Amino acid sequence: MHLLGFGLLLLLWQEYPVFCGSSGWTFKHPQTIYAWEGACVWIPCTYKNQEEQMLLDNFTLYHNPEYDKDIKEFKGTVLYKKTDNSESFSYQNRVKKAEENCTLSINPVNIEDSGKLGMRVTWGGKKEKGDQEKADKWMEDLYLNVSKTPFPPELQLLPSEIKESELVTATCLLHFSCFEYDIQLHWSLEELDLASPTIENFTSLSTDNIFTKSMLKFKPLWTHHGKTLSCRVLHSSKVLSEKTVQLDVKHRPKLKIEVNPREAIVMKGDFVNMTCQVTSSNPEHRSISWLKNGIPMKEKQPTLTLPKVTKEKQGIYFCQASNAVGLGKSAEVNLQVLYAPEPSTVQIHPSPAKEGKSVELICVSLANPPAKNYTWHHNGDKILEETEEKFQISSVSLEHAGRYSCLAENIYGHGQSGQGAELDVQYPPKKVTVVIQNSTPIREGDNVKLFCEYHSSNPNVTRFYWSLGSSWNQIFTQVWFYKVSWDTPPITCKACNEWCSESSSVNLDVQYAPRDVKVLQTTPSSEIRAGNRVVLQCDFSQSRPKEVQFFWKKNGSLLQEGRELVFNSISPEDAGNYSCSINNSIGETMSEIRRLQVLYAPRRLRVSFTPGDRVMEGRKAALTCESDANPPVVHYTWFDWNNQDLQYNGRTLRLEPLQIEHSGSYRCQVSNRLGTGESPPSTLTVYYSPESLGRRAAIGIGSCLGIVILAIWGMKFQQHRKRARSRQGAQENSSSQSFFVQNKKVRRAPLSEGPHSLGCYNPVIEDSISYAALRFPEMDAPRTGDAGTSEMQGPLANNNDTVTYSVVQKRHVGDYENVVPDLSEDEGIHYSELVQFGVGERSRVHEDVDYVTLKQ
Repeated sequence: MHLLGFGLLLLLWQEYPVFCGSSGWTFKHPQTIYAWEGACVWIPCTYKNQEEQMLLDNFTLYHNPEYDKDIKEFKGTVLYKKTDNSESFSYQNRVKKAEENCTLSINPVNIEDSGKLGMRVTWGGKKEKGDQEKADKWMEDLYLNVSKTPFPPELQLLPSEIKESELVTATCLLHFSCFEYDIQLHWSLEELDLASPTIENFTSLSTDNIFTKSMLKFKPLWTHHGKTLSCRVLHSSKVLSEKTVQLDVKHRPKLKIEVNPREAIVMKGDFVNMTCQVTSSNPEHRSISWLKNGIPMKEKQPTLTLPKVTKEKQGIYFCQASNAVGLGKSAEVNLQVLYAPEPSTVQIHPSPAKEGKSVELICVSLANPPAKNYTWHHNGDKILEETEEKFQISSVSLEHAGRYSCLAENIYGHGQSGQGAELDVQYPPKKVTVVIQNSTPIREGDNVKLFCEYHSSNPNVTRFYWSLGSSWNQIFTQVWFYKVSWDTPPITCKACNEWCSESSSVNLDVQYAPRDVKVLQTTPSSEIRAGNRVVLQCDFSQSRPKEVQFFWKKNGSLLQEGRELVFNSISPEDAGNYSCSINNSIGETMSEIRRLQVLYAPRRLRVSFTPGDRVMEGRKAALTCESDANPPVVHYTWFDWNNQDLQYNGRTLRLEPLQIEHSGSYRCQVSNRLGTGESPPSTLTVYYSPESLGRRAAIGIGSCLGIVILAIWGMKFQQHRKRARSRQGAQENSSSQSFFVQNKKVRRAPLSEGPHSLGCYNPVIEDSISYAALRFPEMDAPRTGDAGTSEMQGPLANNNDTVTYSVVQKRHVGDYENVVPDLSEDEGIHYSELVQFGVGERSRVHEDVDYVTLKQ
């Protein structure tokens, strides 16, 4: 396994870092180290332990190691050795090893040190109980290349083709670096200095690379062509080695012109000779051409000859040539031809001139050298104070108008006065005004005609503009304004030729009805509560004429006159829609409606029932707390007939399903942020359903039959007593009587459901159901009927002589609806009355009952 890893390492490229691994260990270091005699060597090396129990026991550095198969160990010159049990050994005290990794340094290094270096390492683990000691060995190879003298660096230029003024990057790379041996890379260019160079230096001493590098960035000039660029290796300011390269700078042709005469200044009619020379071109140039004032000439030869020059030959000359890089141009030659001034002309700027503006007059006369003295004339008269080429009028007026001419002079003579120039002084329209045609005061909605007039103008007026406020519109000299508004802004007009003159603003003084009428609340400034003092004010922004009247309306009806509407103590009934109107002699303006809201605590509370206040058990009922409040009620509280809080805070209390126990009075209590209100009690009646009544009827009938039997037994007992008394001579005129009762076929009121009535009652029960009721006389208290009236039981003679009644009744459906169905005579109801004989007062006779009395 180790031999296979060793063979693979030898195949790696020597300048790349090497990774080696054995038993979970990995080494990383450069494969080849370069140095020279007397320098030092720094070998960066790291290893990684992937199995934490493995420890590095010893380290040995061999020079040119060889493996002895007999002893199964390596042999060679030991440069460095360190074991766990002994101190480290360093050959000639030149080799050192880092404690934290396998990095080595040799200082100084000799040429004899060249060759293969082998790092022999041994790992041993801790000896565990019952196991043999685990160990592993490895030989790591690298190569040391030591030269007799310092080797030169590598020099590279990018791009490979160098062009003038284009960025070039030169890289100087030396495969050497050592902490204990300082070196520097220095750049130089033969006989020339680099223009604004940028130099970046790098040093690497890592397991990946060992080098010293310098990068030079510059823009070469054409003068650098053929020059030598060198990179030198310095140690303590001493040049150890260098690398040079000759610059091949591609550039355009470089040209210059030789002129005869040299100054290129000649008199009119003289001879001039110019020669175009190519000083440098890489690659070679092609043909040469000439240009005058930037315009190509016919001449294609290097020499340009101008016999008997005239003033037209004066100008800027240069020559040009091209190659594969581009076009090269020579420096310009300004050929000057000397002559006396020619006939002059006058230029006026600006022309025509505007009154009040600055005007400049220029005397133009070709001459070389230029004229130094000038004479000016206005309408034939000499202007004595003006002797310069330019004549300035700072503020031109109508007096400056007319013809101007000039005469120029230089050292070679006088010129002639040519045709002059006319100064035309122009001005905008003068005295522009707006004229109103209407003679009477203008009312809102009237049509108005305006004119724009002016006094004079040069040139003539060509257009008119009218403005209402800030915008301008081009119209004719007159304009109609139809149905003018109350807020028509001031009107201005402009009369224009080349320039415009603006009139003064004219106000139409439009009369109008009051504007921006609105209702203001002056007191209070915030919300209105019942009882507050409230003041409303009718306000407006403007009116013309200013004399106005005020009127107030509430909900569309006239309320009162005056600017203010005062409520000393406002009530909720004062809330409504208020508006005010203001009129003057022009018209009337109405304000927008202002809603006056009055805030007050809850009032007018009541409880309403849905579907009604009498509901059958098992159904639904909704109790709604109705109130009047502003702001609206925010909290509701419900109470029953026992004044018990129902713990419900909503407006509608829903009872579902209804039970007999829900019968009773209910009230609600509400509140808003201004106060609290409470409703009066309202009664909810819950009656039995047919199913409940059936069950209760059965119980009632059984009870009634039992009572009847007891009554019959009682009657017999009474008869027995009577017979006994008759034998003793009892009184004949007894006030007590026995009678039979038959109902009449009339409509009757529903029977009372007082506390002393035991019976069954349902408005929806079938006719086939019979009812039995047992009634007892009232002792002393009144009884309240369904309709809210009271029936008082008649007084008794005394408490001892009470009368006992036994009544059997058959009820019909119509009883609940207060309507008795039609019955035949034999379907009538028979009553029996048991009377206790003795002194007493009979019960009150009913008008709707026929009595049959049996006396004993």
